[in-house]
Amino acid sequence: MKDMIELNDANFEHEVIASQSPVLVDFWAEWCGPCRAITPIVEEIAGQYAGRLKVGKVNVDDSAGTATRFGIRSIPSLLFFKDGKVVDTIIGAVPKGEILRKLDKVLT
Repeated sequence: MKDMIELNDANFEHEVIASQSPVLVDFWAEWCGPCRAITPIVEEIAGQYAGRLKVGKVNVDDSAGTATRFGIRSIPSLLFFKDGKVVDTIIGAVPKGEILRKLDKVLT
């Protein structure tokens, strides 16, 4: 998890909304099987795009305020932020290719 940021209610505004780079945020929970299934993919993307993309995780149990703010009802939910705004979303565990397709749009 060296290329990823642990996000929470306290640091979300600074790390994501005020970020100069695009940010991929993974909303997850310890008990969520599909969340654990996509964690290696998200970590891989964090390493692959280091320097061009910030990647962080929000534990919805620990940061309910942030999860509520963005209407997270199902996890895993991946939100793509650019200029402080959500520009795309993926809900559920999906193949890496689908995440990369959306990411390419965000990064262009």
